[in-house]
Amino acid sequence: MSRIVVVSNRVALPQRSGGPAGGLAVAVNAALKDKGGIWFGWSGRVAPEPSDAPEVTHHGAMTYAVIDLTTEDYQEYYNGFANRVLWPVLHYRVDLSEFYRSDLSGYIRVNRMFAEHLAKIIRPDDVVWIHDYHMMPLARYLRESGHQNRIGFFLHIPMPPADIIQALPQHSETVGALASYDLVGFQTEGDKDNFARYLETRGGQPTPDGTGCDIGGRRVAFGVFPVAIETGAFVRRARHASRTRFVKAFHESLMGRKLIIGVDRLDYSKGIPNRLDAYEHFLRTGPEWHDRVAYVQITPKSRTDVPEYQEMDRYVSHKAGQINGAYADVSWTPLRYVNRTYSRSALAGFYRLADVALVTPLRDGMNLVAKEFVAAQDPADPGVLVLSQFAGAAAELGTGAVLVNPHDTEGMATALRRALDMPLAERRERHARMMRILEVRDIDCWAEAFLAALSPKEPATERREIALPRAAIRSVVRPPSPTSPWSSRLMPRGA
Repeated sequence: MSRIVVVSNRVALPQRSGGPAGGLAVAVNAALKDKGGIWFGWSGRVAPEPSDAPEVTHHGAMTYAVIDLTTEDYQEYYNGFANRVLWPVLHYRVDLSEFYRSDLSGYIRVNRMFAEHLAKIIRPDDVVWIHDYHMMPLARYLRESGHQNRIGFFLHIPMPPADIIQALPQHSETVGALASYDLVGFQTEGDKDNFARYLETRGGQPTPDGTGCDIGGRRVAFGVFPVAIETGAFVRRARHASRTRFVKAFHESLMGRKLIIGVDRLDYSKGIPNRLDAYEHFLRTGPEWHDRVAYVQITPKSRTDVPEYQEMDRYVSHKAGQINGAYADVSWTPLRYVNRTYSRSALAGFYRLADVALVTPLRDGMNLVAKEFVAAQDPADPGVLVLSQFAGAAAELGTGAVLVNPHDTEGMATALRRALDMPLAERRERHARMMRILEVRDIDCWAEAFLAALSPKEPATERREIALPRAAIRSVVRPPSPTSPWSSRLMPRGA
């Protein structure tokens, strides 16, 4: 039986305290913890010398294989090209990219090193699943060394239009290298279509059924696989967390005020400054809400040695101080801005307490906070999700959330006021629509759909179907195409 070999920049080792922090790590760990396989990637350590061989540990059915990076590797591959070039460009922010040829050389060097180490691990019949923008050219280097395995790639962040991709210097070495995979998966139809059009500009020929492209003498397939959460487990986690002493103390500190919550890593893609501007406008134009709401923005710092993030940290901290300076009273702080990490259990408890969640990125691949907030709610008295139309989650949750344009300050303030005033019946109806989607499209379905599409030997008739009432189908913003791996899960039998 074929093994599954997962490759990502960071590996969420089970013995490390704090658990996986990012959406990628959470999704992969949840998807594979019961299936077993190998998870290969960077250890998170910076060492004087590169690793001679992967460090291997076993935990349950999973094998973890990690390597160290040198300081030069870390600065050029990770801080340099991945986070100061690929990250902003793929989030439509070409203006924030800072390209150096030495960083691109480091990115290629580290990917080649990953390929060399991976070649020591994989067997000919292994299915290899590579994740995210750090590892775009990895399959090309595996192919160059003769590996013919089925290799899939999933992009957790957005894929911009072709003209933006082409603004990336030497884009053929990175985005163009995705043509070496058998399957490339995306969060949304828009991301998939953008990549397809990019390959066409490079001479690719779309397949007759539109599910892939012939380019460079091989065929690459495309698919849409929206990342999901462990819905049932998160519901239980939130219910339990709401009864803990810590969450109860937080609830008491609100003193009966309505809770608005935002949870985002400190990153310019998350739209936090725009959100604070909208909250300030809400307070300025709605004095009747003074002392009746509390906005808690939880924002752990990230990439603190990157100048753009340092500048953003200063700006957001200053803006939060301005808002409190202008509107706070001795007994009321309108904004609690917190730069620390909380456990997923604590966050689940916070979500369950919240009347409104502000999830308003300028651009996001998916945004699992939106899904976790919905799953955490009490169905009898749920909160309202205010969601950016530019988050991948909007494609699934758009008819239940209040959608906003994060660039529209007044529009977001109006949406916040609408969410706080929303009647209970409407809140219940909206929440039920979103929960129907989350219950079907859970993390196991995500992994199964991708791996089924990557493994052609699996008969389609063996794939599990999940029937839903037609009301659940209507709650999907964009109906899946007949060829989508989700189609059998969302279409009722006999439809």
